[in-house]
Amino acid sequence: MKKGLQKFLAAALAALGLIMMVGGGIFGGEAAIVLQKAIYVCLECIGIG
Repeated sequence: MKKGLQKFLAAALAALGLIMMVGGGIFGGEAAIVLQKAIYVCLECIGIG
């Protein structure tokens, strides 16, 4: 296999893995949890929470 094609396939596989992990987190409800924690930190910083 040519070196350029091998690098491309490795990058494509890494990108696919990243997309699958992010998608799994979103469908598992992790995005809402992270957003909720970020809101709490923001409110604590400005003195409301």
